[in-house]
Order: sequence, then structure tokens, then C-alpha cells
Amino acid sequence: MARQQHRFHGDPQRFESMAFTIYSRFGKDVRYIADVAGGQGMLARILNKKYNYEAEVIDPRGWVMKGVPNRDEEFDPSMADFYDLVIGLHADEATRAVAEAALIRPTILVPCCNFWSRAEKLGRDELVEAIEGYYQDNRVRYERVTLPFRGPKNIGIVTEPPA
Repeated sequence: MARQQHRFHGDPQRFESMAFTIYSRFGKDVRYIADVAGGQGMLARILNKKYNYEAEVIDPRGWVMKGVPNRDEEFDPSMADFYDLVIGLHADEATRAVAEAALIRPTILVPCCNFWSRAEKLGRDELVEAIEGYYQDNRVRYERVTLPFRGPKNIGIVTEPPA
């Protein structure tokens, strides 16, 4: 039987790259991970199978691959309490909710499109700076990281909630 190939927009290596980044940075300090707006669930699948985390996709679109744990609903920042880590890899409309979750739990947010401000057009760098400004205003410790995958939307922000 031929192995099914999954189709993704953008660099498919971003999932492996993000999973390795999570493991390298957090190791076994985290167990439960929310993959917000995780689409088909490839990142959660890799985190579960390769790194033995308990990751689930939270995405109202319900597109997940068979066998990937998921919640077919929108992510709300109050849900962050349940998880050790909240991930927003190109989370689109959920970008602000992931940023707000950083007030509660560690997050990794890699924004792609400007769902941050309806009032102004923000390019990639301006979008990252606006999110960092939100973190500064709320005393969230953060670090900007460049993730090792192709494409212009590989700038992420890793956070720790306020002490």
C-alpha cells in the first residue's frame, strides 16, 4: 500500500523544525501542548510520535488527520491553564488569542498574517514588533527567534508568563 502524502501550504519542513525547536528549548519541562489553529495537525503529530508530548490541535475548521488529538473549537486564552505550552504556528485569526495566552503559560507564536490590528496594515516585521510591544506592556518575558525553515514568515516569539 502506498504511503499517503499530505499537502501543505508553505514549507512542509516548518513542522519538523518547530517540533525540534520545542524539544530543544523545553525538553521534558512540558508535557501538554496546544497547537492552536493547527490545521491538519502535522505539528501535533510529530510532537506526539517523535518527541512523546501530548499535543492536540485546537482549530474550529476540523481538518485534522486521522489519529491526531483535536478540539474542534476556537482557542480562548483562558484555555491556556490546561497546557504547559501554547503554540501558534501561523495561527491566523487566533494570533491575538495565542499572544494573550502568554500571560498565563509559555508560548511560541510565529505570526504570518496581520490579524493583530484591523486599524493598520502591518508587514511581517511591524507585526512582530506590535506583538512584542503587547508583551512589553504586560511584562511578559520574550525572545525573538528565527526558525530554520524556508519562507519569510519564520520569525517567532518565545515567551514566559510574567512572574
